[in-house]
Amino acid sequence: MSQSMEGRTAVVFGVANKRSIAWAIAQALQQAGAKLAITYQNERLEQEAKDLIEALPGAEAFRCDVSRDEEIDQLFSQLKEKYGTLHTLVHSVAFAPPGELKGEFVNTTREGFRIAHDVSVYSFIALARAAAPLMQQGGSMITMTYYGAEKVVPNYNVMGVAKAALEATVRYLADSLGKQNIRVNAISAGPIMTLAARGIPGVRDMFKSHAERAPLKRNVDVNEVGSTALFLASDAGSGITGETIYVDCGYNIMGF
Repeated sequence: MSQSMEGRTAVVFGVANKRSIAWAIAQALQQAGAKLAITYQNERLEQEAKDLIEALPGAEAFRCDVSRDEEIDQLFSQLKEKYGTLHTLVHSVAFAPPGELKGEFVNTTREGFRIAHDVSVYSFIALARAAAPLMQQGGSMITMTYYGAEKVVPNYNVMGVAKAALEATVRYLADSLGKQNIRVNAISAGPIMTLAARGIPGVRDMFKSHAERAPLKRNVDVNEVGSTALFLASDAGSGITGETIYVDCGYNIMGF
């Protein structure tokens, strides 16, 4: 089946800079022919996001803080007015307060737990609910997860628990939206030096260990994640839903 996205529209959340996984996905979708709506969170990130978006012919920039329901509602009203129909939603959004990503997990605060799950998990549910009415011809929803959802990764702490909740959310959304021919999947990428990754203490040791243990003996390239997202968004992935697809050079299969 074809991986062409000609005549289709995608909205991408999570573009922070040129190293973002969301940016690699946006590029892959655009190169395959998709019309793109790309969101940025706030005024602080607006200029850098707009500079990137202008490099993609036909892409449009929209502001949306996914922790605010009113901004989500406003965004999807704009998308409905401009595009009418939506075919793909990419959720590449995650956040926990920096203090929660150091020290012992047992010291996770109530507020840190709430924020991590609100921004990293509930936002996907809120966006899926808002996007579904625009996916009148069916569609694909994709989110980003990490191996720390199922195994303990030092200093990942509450984000590991949030990613586990996100993977469960993928399965429940897949069941809830399947009758509308909407597919919901997660990509579990190996470590990539994004803005978010830089906030994890010891991340360079993580990269070194991953490359040594992965069967391909290297770290994943962000463009490989973009290609996988394109596959899931296109007709080539039409029979896949509720799954977590690993793009980590095989690291997740290893024991010792």
